[in-house]
Amino acid sequence: MTVIIASAQYDISFLGTWQAYQDKITAWVKEAKANNAAILVFPEYASMELASLFGEEIYTSLTKQLTALQSLLPEFIKLYQNLAVKYQCIIQAGSFPEYTSLGAFHNRAYVFFADGQYDYQEKLMMTRFEKEQWLIEAGHGLKVFPTEYGTLAINICYDSEFPLLARRQVEAGANLILVPSCTDTLAGYHRVKIGCQARALENQCYVAQACLVGLAPWSEAVDVNVGAAAIYTPVDKGFPDTGILAQGEINAVQWVYGAVDLANCATVRKQGQVFNYADWPAQEKCLEP
Repeated sequence: MTVIIASAQYDISFLGTWQAYQDKITAWVKEAKANNAAILVFPEYASMELASLFGEEIYTSLTKQLTALQSLLPEFIKLYQNLAVKYQCIIQAGSFPEYTSLGAFHNRAYVFFADGQYDYQEKLMMTRFEKEQWLIEAGHGLKVFPTEYGTLAINICYDSEFPLLARRQVEAGANLILVPSCTDTLAGYHRVKIGCQARALENQCYVAQACLVGLAPWSEAVDVNVGAAAIYTPVDKGFPDTGILAQGEINAVQWVYGAVDLANCATVRKQGQVFNYADWPAQEKCLEP
């Protein structure tokens, strides 16, 4: 079954009201739906623009903004839940730094389904900024999410640079990995991009990366954002020679679209020129004395 993925190059805005945020997100979803997208991916920490609703004392403080944002989490979930149902699509809503029952902030990437259900994947590998300055702690557990199009998984930004995480999810059935990302340098963007392409190559699966873009000098957390969204594929017959199905213009504000059929992953794993997915266990044998 062919499905169109929309991966966002999303800009941080300074918002005056919750209604302004709701209107902005609704417009993005409506545009993607108008282009027949059924799976939408927003970037990591796109929710941080909500800090602007609380005033300068809050949005200029790394710690105060995290605490203030918790009051908006129920409305955040309700908004995306309603949009997924109304527009009958799957929405990966970027990520939200959430204070959990464990007494720590975790970076959670929520995914919302057309039937009103939702779930989340926590970020497992934290960058130096997150753990040393922002004090957001590593989450726990890996999940996969069955859908009518096939099974998907989520690697949040830095997680995509660690092959064993995606491998565990692919072995659990995922053929599409969504990567909401937030990077503040070209080097950072390319690290995640390279990680995404490597995961698509070694697992012979699809990977869709969304990026935060543009400048937000008012924000203590996401003031500089660099990237280009893309949809990556296996590098084999029947797929683009570059392994890139679609890619946006660097730092432009836009959706990037690509049509995929997740069943193609099973085909290439059986009939491809190489068997990256099947040959994975052979690595261990090669290392035996």
